[in-house]
Amino acid sequence: MIFETACLIGVAMLWGGTNPLLKKNSKDITKIKENSKVKQFLLEVKYLATNTKYLVPMALNQTGSVVYFLTLQNADLSLSVPVANSLTFVFTAVSGWILGEQLPKKNTMLGVILVLLGTTLCCYDNYLRSFQDKIIN
Repeated sequence: MIFETACLIGVAMLWGGTNPLLKKNSKDITKIKENSKVKQFLLEVKYLATNTKYLVPMALNQTGSVVYFLTLQNADLSLSVPVANSLTFVFTAVSGWILGEQLPKKNTMLGVILVLLGTTLCCYDNYLRSFQDKIIN
């Protein structure tokens, strides 16, 4: 259970840490303008496929998805979904701030604290249930 929790936190770090980089390194895609929708699409794909500043964070993000998929085989869904998804928002806010985005507002910081508290409570409850099951059996 501890290994799965660590994997889920790692997934959240990979997802949340790469979200601001993906946003930052793909914003020039809006400058691509073509008359044909097909040509527009192909140029956008070419832009993303040749932009290493975009591809490296995308590869890390997708690595997080693979780890998440593998972790779901052994983890409790009632724990895995809240841990990975809620902590992703925390790591996105922190990573964005580190990369120079504006400092999160007070309400965002309060939300981050509440997410951390809620996730901790979910993990603690799961730990207690598994411990009680071991004692009963």
